[in-house]
Amino acid sequence: MSAMGETGLLPELRLRRGEEQRIEGGHPWVFSNEVDTGATPLAAFAPGARVRVVSARDRFLGYAYVNPHALICARILGRDPQHPPSRGLLVHRLQVALALRERFHPRPYYRLVFGESDGLPGLVLDRYGDLIVGQASTAGMDALADDVVAAVRRVLPIGQFVWKNDGGARELENLPERVTADTGEVPADVSVEADGLRCHAPLASGQKTGWFYDQAANRRALVRYVAGRRVLDVFSYVGAWGLAAAAAGASEVLCVDASATALAAAARSAADNGLQLATQRGDAFDVLTALHAAGERFDVVILDPPAFIKRRRQIPKGEAAYRRLNQLGLQLLARDGILVSCSCSYHLAPESLLAAIQKAARHTGRFVQVLECGGQAPDHPVHPAIPETRYLKAFFCRAVPE
Repeated sequence: MSAMGETGLLPELRLRRGEEQRIEGGHPWVFSNEVDTGATPLAAFAPGARVRVVSARDRFLGYAYVNPHALICARILGRDPQHPPSRGLLVHRLQVALALRERFHPRPYYRLVFGESDGLPGLVLDRYGDLIVGQASTAGMDALADDVVAAVRRVLPIGQFVWKNDGGARELENLPERVTADTGEVPADVSVEADGLRCHAPLASGQKTGWFYDQAANRRALVRYVAGRRVLDVFSYVGAWGLAAAAAGASEVLCVDASATALAAAARSAADNGLQLATQRGDAFDVLTALHAAGERFDVVILDPPAFIKRRRQIPKGEAAYRRLNQLGLQLLARDGILVSCSCSYHLAPESLLAAIQKAARHTGRFVQVLECGGQAPDHPVHPAIPETRYLKAFFCRAVPE
């Protein structure tokens, strides 16, 4: 029987008195210290089990799945008491998510599901034509893997579904890492259509699901700054920013990344699109230092690093890293240059990234003007009750001598 087959009356997860307010306000997470463990011991539940969440006064709050070993011990799947979790619920959520993406994506290349923001906590689905790549980051969603694939196949005419479950988030839920395909072997790479370009990204050995759709809107904003300019794309991965710049008429593009595989994909994409793009492998901080020592200058510098801050305790060290990175970037800018500075660290507030840019500017004798502020693309919608779903920051800055 399916993991989301007939449910009957699901067991109860009871909250302590007064702990229901946040859930009633629309937040889908239940923390372990909010549970009345005397009435409903967490240890009695298997990871991934589905429950009815109720208040201390027996008020129904929602259906959820549980992981007794995680700090976030339950995540709400639905709030209608007449509709317990089922494969039909997954199909409905997918149809609603698809309707949003089809409003602004004429071609099937986008993030189809963005976890809690699409009512499917712990699930990410990216679409690459007839290929879907998924990530399940929670025990509850991992237990529903077969139902997710079946629901996707009911909603979309796909050829293959790949689970790319090798992210660090699974560690928090005591889940093993694995990469599997429901038909055939896991593809070595994926092909992406991005604003008229055909691009390539490693899948089996690559980051996340292969491509970063969240920066799509910011990459479109870049094109008005690069025509005839010399562009440096730092932490380029597969060169998405650099390819966009080259296609928009940049005179030169240099992509810097530590991964030879990623840079090879960038070079392949450039060749397939008839574009010129140079690559340099190495640690970004070391390469930027060497470029500065060599007297190199660029009209546009793009800094799109991985998250330097993954835990709150890493904030001081991470802020120092962002400040140093922006200082190195500013040192390489021509007199009237454009700095694009990004962060995907949720724990780095936008004003903190701006402060890092400003401190770097003061250190390098630059006056910085913020021209545009960007965030994640609309296929990564923000859940109003979950600040963590608003994570991406991008500042387009003009830097001139003081």
